[in-house]
Amino acid sequence: MFLRNQADYRTILWVGLAVALVAIQYTWPSTVWFLSPISCYLAVACGVISHNHNHQPTFSIKRLNYGFGHLLTFFYGYPTLMWIPTHNLNHHLFTNRPGDATITWRHTNLNNLWVVLTYPFVSGFYQSEAVKTYIKRTKLKNRKMYARILFQYTFWVGSYGFMLWLAWFLHHAEGNRTGLYVWFFSVILPAISSATVIMMFNYIQHVHADAWSDHDHSRNFTSRSFNFLFFNNGYHTAHHQRPGLHWSLLREAHEQIAPRIDPALNEPSLWWFVIRQYFLAPFIPRLGTQQIGAAPSQSRTS
Repeated sequence: MFLRNQADYRTILWVGLAVALVAIQYTWPSTVWFLSPISCYLAVACGVISHNHNHQPTFSIKRLNYGFGHLLTFFYGYPTLMWIPTHNLNHHLFTNRPGDATITWRHTNLNNLWVVLTYPFVSGFYQSEAVKTYIKRTKLKNRKMYARILFQYTFWVGSYGFMLWLAWFLHHAEGNRTGLYVWFFSVILPAISSATVIMMFNYIQHVHADAWSDHDHSRNFTSRSFNFLFFNNGYHTAHHQRPGLHWSLLREAHEQIAPRIDPALNEPSLWWFVIRQYFLAPFIPRLGTQQIGAAPSQSRTS
């Protein structure tokens, strides 16, 4: 299959399952109500896969990587080429410090439910500036890349339009009026879930961490089940230290540096963290996170 790493057979399987579930829901609309939540999970997983694919291309053949990136765009909910300006050239450069378009502390350094829920809208707005600048620069300096960007944006919008037409043609036109229902819950809701949850992951992994530290700049979630389901996305410190390392090697890399990370930043469970931080801490403040080191808005020496 021309994979660069054998662990990516699971990557291909997960994306294949995402495609299959859309096909099943389009064929049998009665399955939407119980398959849509699974499609939402798989879309979020595809968002993580698109992040991994951006750092470490999945295939050894360039055209396969291009095509895979376009397919992931459909599930991720946004053109995957835009990981380059917002993530590679920005977030990894500044890592929640001034200059990072994805900073968690733009309007407040509080870590509560309201902030985490509104963060995707705020972060998305400021990332759009990095996207526009990158596209303008690419248009002037790299016409081939610019053409790829245009194609991917066209594919992104066109694929959702085509799927809307297909749902209407298969179901709505027959009189059972399920076309819009099928399209929204099997395609659009998963895509929205993917882009939104991926940005929330970024917030949770950096809020109240020490952006100025070599090892305490990120929060890690070490649950084996979480990292199985989300392709080792929980080992965030190791990823920032070695962005090009294949996702399958992140657990080992994390274990090597774990003793140097503040224990408060190594969480065993994402779900317990969310419950503790956003539902219990408002009533029991000691359960909530505290800023580690200097606040990101301050200089390292202040």
